Parts: sequence; structure tokens; C-alpha cells
Amino acid sequence: MLIVSGSPIIGSFDFKTRVDFVRVPGIIKLRNGDYVPLGEHGSIQETTALRSSLIGETALAFAPDLFIVDKEALGLRGELEGTLEKLKARGTRLVLGLRDVLDEPEALALEWQRKRVIPAVEQLYDDIWVYGLKAIYDPLAGLGLSANVGTKTTFTGYLRRSRPSAMPAATFTDIGQRILVTAGGGGDGELLIDWALRAYEQDASALPPALIVPGPFMRADLRTVFEQRASAIAQVSMLTFEPRMEHLMAECLAVASMGGYNTFCEILSFDKRALLVPRHTPRLEQTIRAEAAERLGLIRMLRDPDGAPDPNIMIEALRSMPDQALPSRWPTPGLLDGLTTIVDQCGAWFGQAARG
Repeated sequence: MLIVSGSPIIGSFDFKTRVDFVRVPGIIKLRNGDYVPLGEHGSIQETTALRSSLIGETALAFAPDLFIVDKEALGLRGELEGTLEKLKARGTRLVLGLRDVLDEPEALALEWQRKRVIPAVEQLYDDIWVYGLKAIYDPLAGLGLSANVGTKTTFTGYLRRSRPSAMPAATFTDIGQRILVTAGGGGDGELLIDWALRAYEQDASALPPALIVPGPFMRADLRTVFEQRASAIAQVSMLTFEPRMEHLMAECLAVASMGGYNTFCEILSFDKRALLVPRHTPRLEQTIRAEAAERLGLIRMLRDPDGAPDPNIMIEALRSMPDQALPSRWPTPGLLDGLTTIVDQCGAWFGQAARG
């Protein structure tokens, strides 16, 4: 298995035997929707051209039987189109993997129209895997796609997580008594971290202790301010980044997060009481997911405050977390069947390919 990624921290993670990765120049999407290079290595046009060349050469040299694309059907800026067409001509099976929620249908339809995504979804891809449940949300609803797309779409269920065999880089002997406050990657997690710190600054004695993990992509100046505030509170510890978050997630008392896809899968996998504070910009993905999960009783949600966050609201939410129902109290059929479903799909196709 070969992973092609633009993530600057992909080398921080553990991979199984026979899994390797190739790093290409990263691109990030700003809140206003514009794309910029992650590093200062030329214009966005030059970075896109370099990504296109590296991805194409890597894919054609590796000659995969199965090519799975994560979320962006043609790449962030169309850099995958040529590679997809060449692999299709070679007989490679092309799969588009989508998280459970992308955005509200109106916004997503405009984005896909602008990026010319729909012809690729209709014609290039052999399969579409939605890593979620249709009973929770259908990310393709309202896009005007053909019945053919529905036929080749599989709702796999969420992707179950487990503890890595390697131990975490940092250990906390009292993690079982702590609320884990995590902003995922952290690039837009300042509201969650600030709101949680305001609660502990006002009345830490009323709350369980907390471990705050702002994430590797939080702006350095913001992280420094948060670290200074946290250091003044005996009940709060802060850890910038943990590549094996599953250990902390599995052992903590409860979780407060924004509700991104990966964190949501961890919450369900380790059956954790959770409070979600989703972002509303630049897309409604996290809000839609949190609202659906709250309706099913899986989590509790706090909506964005109007103006400055009220610490009293967060104090009450955090204080009540130990009494919150576990997600498993509301069983949902197929909820965490994602990996099993994908293995079955791949096994059936590889078997056909071998016989062919």
C-alpha cells in the first residue's frame, strides 16, 4: 500500500509493514475558500503543477490495482484528472472515499459545479464509499446525481479505531479522571480552547481536571497564549500534539472537541461521553454531523456563542459530562462497520480480478 499525501506531519505516524508514503507539496484551504501552498515554495499554480506531476508519476510507477481518492474527486485544484484517466485506461479500479458529511447541499453543489467534479463522479469512478451511515446523513443528497451514482455508492459505516501497539509519547497517570479537550489538527480550534480555558479560569474547582491538546496546526502565537493561560491553572495540563491520540482517547474520562470526522470516529470507537463545539465556517460539515449525532443521543452539542463565549455555559456542560449517557446506550446498527465493509468490498473485487 502506498499513501500519497500533502500532510506535513505524515511522517509522525506509525504505519504497518508493507505500507509506505510519498509526500507531495501541501496545499491548504483558507476560510475564504482560497487555496495557498503550505510552504513558501512558489505560487499556487506552480505548486499544483508539481503535485500533479509527482502524483501522476508515482501512481503510474506503482501501478495500483485499487486507487482510492480522499474526498476531492479531482484533487484540490484538478491535479488528479490526468492520473485518473490514465489509471482508468489501465483497468485500475477507482474509488472515491467520502466522509459522512461534506457540506450543506447548496454549497456543495456550487463547489462541485465550479470544480467540474460531477462528470468525474458519474463517469470516472467505479465505486463511491461513504464512511458513514445514510441514516445519519447522506452527503450526496440534493446534488442532482444520476441513479448510476446511487448504484455504485456504498455507505460503509464509520471507521472503527483501536489503540496503536506503540505507547503514546506522553503519559498522564490520572488521565482517567481528566476531560480531554482536543481541537483535532487545531488550525481553527481557537474557539473551543479559549472557551474551555475561560471555564477553568472562572471556576476550576467545580470541574474535573482537563488535558488540552490544541493540535499541530494551531497558530504558534495562539498556542503560546493558551499555554500561558493553562500553566496558571492547577487543574489543566496542555500537550501540543500526540501522534497516538487513541491511547488518550481510550483512557480519558470524557471528550470535548469540535467534532471533526476523525475525532468523531474515535469517540464512537472508544465509547466516550462527548461534548461537541462545531465550527460553522468555512463549511457546515461539523455542525451537520454534531446535530445528527445529538438527535441520536450519541453526543451533546454546544452551539457557537454570539459574541464572547460565556464561561458559565461551558462550566455547566463540562460539569455534567460524567453523568452523560455513553454512545453505546443508543445502539445504531452498522455504526462502526466501515473497515469490515471495505475489506469485503476489496476482497470481492480482488477475487474477481484474480479470476479474470
